[in-house]
Amino acid sequence: MLLDRPEMHSESDVAVAESAAIPTYDVAIVGGGIVGLVVACGLRQTGLKVVIIEALTQATAAKQAQAYAFSLSSAKIFQGLGLWDQVRSSLEPFRRIRLSDCDWPDVVEFWPQDAGMQTELGYVAAHNTLLEALQGAVNRSPHCTWIGPATATVLDYGADWAELVIAPNGEGVTVPSRLRAKLVVAADGARSPLREAAGIPRRGWAYWQSCIVAAVKAEQHHQNIAYERFQTSGPFAILPLGDVCRLVWTAPHAEAQAMLALDDPAFLRALSQRFGPQMGQLELVGDRYLFPVRLMQCDRYVGHRLALAGDAAHCCHPVGGQGLNMGIRDAAALVDVIQGAIARGEDFGQVAVLRRYDRWRRWGNWVILAFTDLLDRLFSTQLWPVVWVRRLGLAALKRVPPLKSLALRLMTGLLGKMPSLGRLADSNP
Repeated sequence: MLLDRPEMHSESDVAVAESAAIPTYDVAIVGGGIVGLVVACGLRQTGLKVVIIEALTQATAAKQAQAYAFSLSSAKIFQGLGLWDQVRSSLEPFRRIRLSDCDWPDVVEFWPQDAGMQTELGYVAAHNTLLEALQGAVNRSPHCTWIGPATATVLDYGADWAELVIAPNGEGVTVPSRLRAKLVVAADGARSPLREAAGIPRRGWAYWQSCIVAAVKAEQHHQNIAYERFQTSGPFAILPLGDVCRLVWTAPHAEAQAMLALDDPAFLRALSQRFGPQMGQLELVGDRYLFPVRLMQCDRYVGHRLALAGDAAHCCHPVGGQGLNMGIRDAAALVDVIQGAIARGEDFGQVAVLRRYDRWRRWGNWVILAFTDLLDRLFSTQLWPVVWVRRLGLAALKRVPPLKSLALRLMTGLLGKMPSLGRLADSNP
């Protein structure tokens, strides 16, 4: 009796054996931030095998100090995910928005009843609150696998599968060297390596401004009011969060750098002049951060077995706090498209199917990108014809209820098509 020797196996047998050794999934999500995990959580009930590849450990990713304006549409999506009760107590609601132009006395105030709402216009959410809830849901799901800290590169977008090369991001990290998935979701940020490798064109520009982000504690309570104050140097937002206020101060690059370089007492004096006296004495809490501002929109959000979501697909000016909320709606819309394809017996990785997501979100996001760009340019100038136009606009906004309601629904994410996760929240109050 002769024993088989390795050299006697055919090349096709070897190829089959190697293929069987590669882990396979239905959806591979590159990027374990909030947007990527909303996709993963939204797919939990489909039975699809989902893998998340993230460059940081879960603990490190959750330690980031950001806070976000969290819109009513995002709240509805978190309700649909079954995570609202977990995060709600850690969010700070704002029940009034005050919109003003420099020292112009005609202040526009938005109230919940202006758009037929009950008590709240939105929330302020700490990054760790949202991310830890999403991480917990993913970790509890038998259909989700977490790989990391690791990086992923797509080796090939094949007819039936995309094949990814996985590299550990640190010593002692064990990860599979390769994996396959029917769909790759690029939720890997504004500098998305997956988007660049796929050759997807993007358009946009860097603004002449940077943003300073800081937290301050005020002598007087914030009364759950969110402020958006327009100055000629740029928008100035104040968001309530617990015992502190988060501020986003936009200014030309040189001015922003100079303010960042001030010592704390000098910075607080400049802040008090901009902030006003209504909250009394101010105290800095933690560090100040600076980031440049840019607008970016991709020519398309999809390719064969590839979908972009969140900052990988678009970036906007921070005025109005729309960035994260756009990404959350991207994620929920992509879940809708995948679920619809499964119901029809379609291959959800095919570009013909993914174009439904592209049409839905790319054009909807254009509206927000144009809106935030117009606001910044309209209010960041001293040209008197423009000044009078914008003040007439504020006067109309204040005095014409349908216009006020339309603007409020746009800012809260309730204008336009709502993903199923958000509609599920309405059907299960």
